[in-house]
Amino acid sequence: MDPHLLRTFVAVARLGSFSAAARELGYTQSAVSQHIAALEGDLRAALLTRRPVAPTPAGARLLEHAGPLLLRLDAARADVLRLAAAPPGRVTLAASPLAVGPRLLAALPVTGVTLRVLPPAEVPAAVATGGCDLGLVDGPAAPSDPLRLPDVAPLTVTGLGEEELAVLLPTGHPFAGRAAVRLDDLAEARWLDAPGVGLALRAARAAARYDGTDLFALCALAAAGHGLVLLPRRVAEAAGAGVAVPLSAPRLVHRTELLSPGIVTGAAAALAARLTAGSPYDF
Repeated sequence: MDPHLLRTFVAVARLGSFSAAARELGYTQSAVSQHIAALEGDLRAALLTRRPVAPTPAGARLLEHAGPLLLRLDAARADVLRLAAAPPGRVTLAASPLAVGPRLLAALPVTGVTLRVLPPAEVPAAVATGGCDLGLVDGPAAPSDPLRLPDVAPLTVTGLGEEELAVLLPTGHPFAGRAAVRLDDLAEARWLDAPGVGLALRAARAAARYDGTDLFALCALAAAGHGLVLLPRRVAEAAGAGVAVPLSAPRLVHRTELLSPGIVTGAAAALAARLTAGSPYDF
């Protein structure tokens, strides 16, 4: 299967238009049509309906494979280029919002680092494909358990720390005066769905969705009663609004991990060393 044809197919399916895909990819519309026809001929299956442009059942199944396949190809290319390239003088660090904590701030040099704040799900791919030199990602986990990360490429994962979790409640919430809270106590509560920040609860009912990465805005929504949110206790207590009640059960912690490619040199290696120095669980 030709990856160039596969990329064209993904673009057409995502944009729902042959002409829009042609503009994005820098092809003519006839070239895009030829790519799709060639791919359909190779697989002996219709992949797209034409009016409207949408994946067929076979096309939808191919899309499930296409993302991981193309990501792996991009990651392989990035790994090879790292071998041939000179060590960069600057470092681009991808970090999920809640991974930007005291350890990172203490390790950052005064100059030479570009920090890109991304949703947690996007950090591994950013490192694997060479868009960033290093990554910091976070999430809830059982104590001492690694995070469940997508298998985008061979990455080195180093645990940096774990800290207590808390639920941020509005001031007038019935549980706001408790010393601790169990998630079972909040089974009927509504939560904020904030994939750009993370710490989502799969079984929780979403009251509202927040698509940003701004922690201040997320905390303000929770404090105003638009839904509960699970946060590291230090973040919830620093919100300046609402009440942070520690989570007592289940036994979960907020875990942060450093992601690095197989080859780390120059300024990126120096920053990685600073981030991993000292106790692995000393925040």
